[in-house]
Amino acid sequence: MERLLFCVKLQREAPGLVKPPYPGPLGQKIFADVSAEAWALWLKQQTMFINEYRLNLLDVTAREFLNKEMQKFLFENDESSKPAGFVEPSSAS
Repeated sequence: MERLLFCVKLQREAPGLVKPPYPGPLGQKIFADVSAEAWALWLKQQTMFINEYRLNLLDVTAREFLNKEMQKFLFENDESSKPAGFVEPSSAS
């Protein structure tokens, strides 16, 4: 059975995640308040950050940066910052 919740990112009711996607209290908050669709949007944004900034996820500073951007993206209704000169890839025709 699908779990519905009011998504703080999308500002509408939507299907929730199956399990917390992140450890600890923050993971529980995401599980309770963020839809699966919004989480997928964050994963796309996170991938852009990793690629554009060439982040090394073994680096604590890089993980802290992603954590901060994730919280801004999901809970502050902030699309978070895009890297300077970033251009959205066009869809292949």
